[in-house]
Amino acid sequence: MKKVMNAVCVLAALSVGTGIFFGCRGKDVSLNGGEMQKVDPSELAFPLKKRTVITGLTSFPANTESNPNNRTIFKRLQEKTNVEVQWTAMQSDQWNDKITLAMANPKTLADFVFNASFNDSSLLKYAEQEIIIPLEGYIDTYMPNLKSVFDKYPEYRAMCTDSNGHIWGLPWIEQLGSGKEAIQVIDNMSFINKAWLDYLGLEIPTNIEEFEKVLVAFKENAARLQQEFKIDGSVIPMSCIMNDGGQDPYVLINGFGDGYGDADKGRHIAVTDDRKVICSATQQGFKKGTAWLHKLYEQGLIDPEAFTQEWSTYVSKGKSGRYGVCFSWDVANIANLRDWVPLPVLAADTRNLTAQNGSFTSGFDRGRCVVTAVAKNPALVCAWLDQMYDPFQSPQNNWGTYGEDDEFDIFVLGKNSAGEKMLKHAPLGSASPVEVREAESVNGPLAILDEYYGVYVTCPDDAKYRLDWIKDIYAPDVHEKYVYPNVFMTREDTEELSNIQADVSKAINTAKSDWVMNGFTEEDWEAFCKKLDSYKLPTMLSIFQKYLDSYYASMEKQN
Repeated sequence: MKKVMNAVCVLAALSVGTGIFFGCRGKDVSLNGGEMQKVDPSELAFPLKKRTVITGLTSFPANTESNPNNRTIFKRLQEKTNVEVQWTAMQSDQWNDKITLAMANPKTLADFVFNASFNDSSLLKYAEQEIIIPLEGYIDTYMPNLKSVFDKYPEYRAMCTDSNGHIWGLPWIEQLGSGKEAIQVIDNMSFINKAWLDYLGLEIPTNIEEFEKVLVAFKENAARLQQEFKIDGSVIPMSCIMNDGGQDPYVLINGFGDGYGDADKGRHIAVTDDRKVICSATQQGFKKGTAWLHKLYEQGLIDPEAFTQEWSTYVSKGKSGRYGVCFSWDVANIANLRDWVPLPVLAADTRNLTAQNGSFTSGFDRGRCVVTAVAKNPALVCAWLDQMYDPFQSPQNNWGTYGEDDEFDIFVLGKNSAGEKMLKHAPLGSASPVEVREAESVNGPLAILDEYYGVYVTCPDDAKYRLDWIKDIYAPDVHEKYVYPNVFMTREDTEELSNIQADVSKAINTAKSDWVMNGFTEEDWEAFCKKLDSYKLPTMLSIFQKYLDSYYASMEKQN
């Protein structure tokens, strides 16, 4: 019998690839049909009187601790709750392939998937297959921390709820700033080399004419700049990576036409002040702005490798001090904070910055965690997962913790102005923040709200200076009333949109690269617009419009 059970455990582990399997379940599996389990809430008060075991699936970054129960955060949670989690842990870079296999095998599936990050299509697929269970009843009854977040910010409940009124996933929420001052309002910031400007006696440009003159000055004074700043390699007035999110240069064209730019690099949509969804790439501002970028390219002011270079090449050239202007989430990724400043919004026909879609409600992932139909005690599972939404716990799960045995910690434990315990970000010296965070954090479902900063946790330094840039430099030029919210579509609409967007986005991105390099004619523009229509762009916009209208109708009901 022992040999048989060992064999079953081996097969279970193999069914999810080479993930590490801590625990094994029996051969026969009974599934929860979705009916809500009712439990006396007093039975779920932590710490439980008797140690109870539940099972979880999660991921871990390569070269970090592979057993979640060896992480300080989970050790403390076990002590606090008297709940032991038997984990199946998979390496993050292998997660997508292995989680699909795991979800297909109820015999080895855990009670919950902690770092699922399922997209809408996957959430609804698993819901239809009855592999996961609806959570709205458990949230309202057994998850007071998450319910409190939903009560304060009803938009998050709306964003988590499908068209049938069900919540299938527990969200990850990270607020850093709010509304037009949220950290996600702008992705691809443009940065300009202030050291070069000062050396050449130039001012920071504020419109497209001044910007063009600065780039020309960088080019014409290349030899002087090379000598003064000991630059190894040629001077590049402006570098970027076309069609690559934060490195894309189209943030520069926001001032053309009506000022919509092309902030949504994946879907190329924007929302007008009368709540109409439009394609940003068919607007006159996109046309005029692209023609202007071609003019810059013709003058040799844009890096000729901008259309083909990879991230590593882009960073290498930036670290060599060769750029006058570059684009990224944070210039520290490309160069340094000392010599660079954010480039303000450039005026052309108008002065405007189109905010990133979804940004007014901050960082959000509605499919971060799911509870499976395997769970025999889903009320307990949900109550335990609600601990992740505790205001003191969420920052630790997201970034890391304090009091570790190793050399570095993300936090030191201090006190706020009221004398209560608070997590204070620790100086890391030469240590990589990313590496320390990966070594300590556990991620999963959580919520960090703006009102937590200064009470439960300090704001990270790299987030703080970016928020300052947004508040002082960019937010005053964000003029639109709406961004497209993070809506929950049906599986059918999600799949139809995915098929349409594959053609539409490819056509738009191809046109951007081609036209900035080679220019275009009026006939090219008309053919481009007709091509997008043939790829069902109107259908795509109508689907987006349907859900935008539904979202605001839902919000009006809740208010």
